[in-house]
Amino acid sequence: MSLTLDTYRLLGRSGLRVSPLALGAATFGTDWGWGAEQDEARKLFDLYVERGGNFIDTANTYTNGSSERLLGEFTRDNRESLVLATKYTTLRRPGDPNSGGSHRKSLFASVEASLRQLNTDYIDLLYLHVWDFTTPVEEILRGMDDLVRQGKILYVAISNAPAWQVSRMQAIADLRGWSPLVALEIEYNLIERTGERDLIPMAREMGLGVIPYSPLAGGVLTGKYSRDDLTATNLASHDGTRKSFNFALGTLTERNLAIADAVKEVATELGRTPAQVGLAWTLQNPGVTAPIIGARTPAQLEDNLGALEVDLTASQLARLDEASAIGLGFPHDMLASDHIRNVTAGDLKIETRR
Repeated sequence: MSLTLDTYRLLGRSGLRVSPLALGAATFGTDWGWGAEQDEARKLFDLYVERGGNFIDTANTYTNGSSERLLGEFTRDNRESLVLATKYTTLRRPGDPNSGGSHRKSLFASVEASLRQLNTDYIDLLYLHVWDFTTPVEEILRGMDDLVRQGKILYVAISNAPAWQVSRMQAIADLRGWSPLVALEIEYNLIERTGERDLIPMAREMGLGVIPYSPLAGGVLTGKYSRDDLTATNLASHDGTRKSFNFALGTLTERNLAIADAVKEVATELGRTPAQVGLAWTLQNPGVTAPIIGARTPAQLEDNLGALEVDLTASQLARLDEASAIGLGFPHDMLASDHIRNVTAGDLKIETRR
């Protein structure tokens, strides 16, 4: 594979060029009790940009706004060279019902706040962060398109939403002549592969670049956890550490540690770290544009960037796929069965070029 950060990829059905690994800025600031102080965050930013990276991911409420504010300071001298992605929908003021959600009031107020915090007059890419199940899709799409026409955002995108709603929105945007969605941000890694059922195929069909977050499954794929961490004492821990957070999310399980073991075995064969192998597996998926790396130290970032140089063999990919395989469910498993192929195509040989 042997990529570099300045081997740029097009984002969805746009002409926007982005690096194959995005820098996640949710670690910028320590407001949540963990993360990087300002000086350390600056080192992460500088290292990424000096290597040719241009795609930076944040959100309006990451580290209570510190993430956007720090990026606003860091990007003073090279704002135009960077693709800044931020998000809206999470509550900015708990207790104020309209300070969150997907609706127009939340959208416009959040964008104005992000512009101030980022110290810029435009946002390159704006995501709807979390589906709220209440706002009409036409309201969302029209609001986003209005902001594009005003020049306050350049491209629109979506995250954490059902596949059928995303595809419906894309069809409506096309029919109305509104700005199309160009990216889909989802959790995707060797442990969490359910996006392969509908989200990733939908994104490829509808022209959205897939931007995976948590490509190392909250650190589980780095090999930092063992079976000892599955004890009852640890499972009951609520000490605010990343370990207890992973317990709360259900990420630390016997199945997931077995997948981490498979990653570790491949890493040993290649003389690489497990983190590099986990990221490389995500990078090789043709449906993926740019995984988001969320390092907290320059050493972690250096290690993550090494994934660009990892070449996984067909055998190694097959082993990783087998260790982490999921059932695709109905109708996908049924449609892929030998029986259905026989009754629909028989002995026909049909070449597809997509």
